[in-house]
This record gives sequence, structure tokens and C-alpha cells, in this order.
Amino acid sequence: MLRDYLENRLKEKKILLMTHIVLGYPTFDDAYKIIESMVEAGVDLMELQIPFSEPIADGPVILQANQKSLSGGSTVSQCFEFAHKVVERFNIPFLFMSYYNILYKYGVSQFVRDAAETGIQGFIVPDLPPEEGEEYLIAAENHVTSPIFIFSPTTSDDRMKYLASHGKGFIYCVARKGVTGAGTDFSDHLNSYLKRSRQATELPLALGFGVKSKSDVDFLKGKVDIAVIGSETIRLVDREGVGAVSEFIKNLNTD
Repeated sequence: MLRDYLENRLKEKKILLMTHIVLGYPTFDDAYKIIESMVEAGVDLMELQIPFSEPIADGPVILQANQKSLSGGSTVSQCFEFAHKVVERFNIPFLFMSYYNILYKYGVSQFVRDAAETGIQGFIVPDLPPEEGEEYLIAAENHVTSPIFIFSPTTSDDRMKYLASHGKGFIYCVARKGVTGAGTDFSDHLNSYLKRSRQATELPLALGFGVKSKSDVDFLKGKVDIAVIGSETIRLVDREGVGAVSEFIKNLNTD
């Protein structure tokens, strides 16, 4: 189970790293090289985003990556084939991240079943709340995969507990309101929110939206279990190419 893996890793590291890539961006071959570099540099788990035309939780960097992947001809079927390839090759957990329309068009139960058969261990679907996700939750339970739910600073204590009661694996805490990629003030204002999050669940906590540097990761040690790096890696690839990824991740991963 995903949670067991995370708890075992946390016996060895103060904080884990989860990265996020958009499948098919810049190309599937490049995406494979990026994953290879990240795993070799010590990433602990990874989100594989199935591109979608209207990724409402994502800012301009990931939005553009989605659009370019789709323009290049990426399909859901290719994403499944690619996921199977990387799951077989690399010994870390991989999650699918996408939006409900992808699951709906594919068939929710079939999507979860086929993903589980590729070795995908969990799902992040930002626009699917538990109230509307009965089929999804049943399928995830049947196929021993982890539905990941999201806390935000405006989530009430009762809502946090409700979301956590349906989640598995870990909880994804967004650092602020808004979309991915914008700046986040990593300072003590996060503390009360993360304390509330801890009180709401016994699941490990991940934090994303604005994690860009080693100082951000260091600040989060002792506050959350997983630091999530998404837009910044895409920016780096756009600026410097795939070859720059390894050193960036290695730097984040040092104690």
C-alpha cells in the first residue's frame, strides 16, 4: 500500500519529494528521460498528469504544458502505455493526476481498473469531491489504490475530517488559494493551517503549490511529510533542457 511505503521511507528521510510531470511534454521520450533523472536523483514518488484541455487547478506553466502535449497528439491510451512502461522500470510509486472529465469519458470504474493494472498506486482528481465520487471510491477500494484528497487553507476543520475519511495514501495540502505555479510565502503563516491539517488526519501530509527551492523544502521539514515540486521543474526544462533536472532534484534532496 502507498501509505505503508511512505511511512517506511519517512523512517529514513526527514521529508520526501514528490514531483509532477505532464505526460507527453515536451515529448513522451523527453518525459521518460525526466523521470529517469528524477528517480536517479532520489525522488520518492511521482504524479503523472494525463493532459486535459481545461486543467482548472493549474496555473499558466502547467496549463501550457498540457496544451503542448495535446497539440503534439497525446492520448489517454498513450498515457496508460507510458505509465505501464515507467512503473515496470522504476521502483517508486506513481500516481495519475487528471480531471474528472478524463475519467468520465473513459468510464470511471474502467479507468481505475486499467490504471491499477498498469501499476498506478493512486489518483489525484482535483475536481471530484467525495460526494460525487462514489463509483470512483468503490473502484479504488476494489483495486487497492489510493484516492488522494485535497486540503486548502480555507477548508474547515469538519471538511478536512470528512475528506480524510475518504482518502488513502496521503492528503495533498495546497499551500494557498489559487492555481499552481504562483509564488507562495513559506513563513509561519502556514503553521496554523498545517497544524489543523495534522489534527484532521493520521495520513501523511504532502504540500504543494509554490515549492521551488531547497529553502522551501527545508522550511517544510517537520511540518509535512512530502514536498511537491511541479511547475518549477517544467520551467527548468523550458529554460535549460532535460539535462538540468538531475542536479536540481539532487540539491532539493540533501539534508
